Amino acid sequence: MDYGSGNLRSAERALRRVGADVEVTADFQAAVECDALVVPGVGAYAACMAGLLAVRGDRIIGRRLAGGRPVLGICVGMQVLFERGVEHGVTTDGCGQWPGIVDRLEADVVPHMGWNTVRAPEKSVLFAGMDADTRFYFVHSYAARKWELHPEPPMVAPLVTWARHGDDFVAAAENGPLSATQFHPEKSGDAGAQLLENWLSHTTG
Repeated sequence: MDYGSGNLRSAERALRRVGADVEVTADFQAAVECDALVVPGVGAYAACMAGLLAVRGDRIIGRRLAGGRPVLGICVGMQVLFERGVEHGVTTDGCGQWPGIVDRLEADVVPHMGWNTVRAPEKSVLFAGMDADTRFYFVHSYAARKWELHPEPPMVAPLVTWARHGDDFVAAAENGPLSATQFHPEKSGDAGAQLLENWLSHTTG
């Protein structure tokens, strides 16, 4: 989805590499009705949310999820799925698909830039078939550092993948039709390609 933020062409190339038929669009109906939707994002949380709201992206995401249609958020495209983000003392409301706050990493070196491993749950679809030492490419100063969702039965708890830079943060999450990664699969070489292929295979059959 094109809302003025994100590595659109890099994401497009990475998806085409794994066999996806890709259309970059800001059209509301096309984004609602496509087989699978990718929401990229780079830069400031507030700017990304402003761009997303301008194309009714929050409504697109909500409508798709209500109908069980898959969505994948990437980097800030993951962060805006949470309730709110806090940057430089400014709080911005997010899409609210997951409860929780995105705030600054607590680490000696910020941004977190480069390759890092993740701790994926056993039943993860995104990381299926990957070794524990598989590395992915991160570029970020902010992240969700807690997971605040404690669903009651019959709801199913999201699968949360963690990474560490200074302290633990959410590196990826899978919750029914909604998936997201804090790292950039489109910049993560063969590992990123496998993750995208896993996601596409699961979401589109």
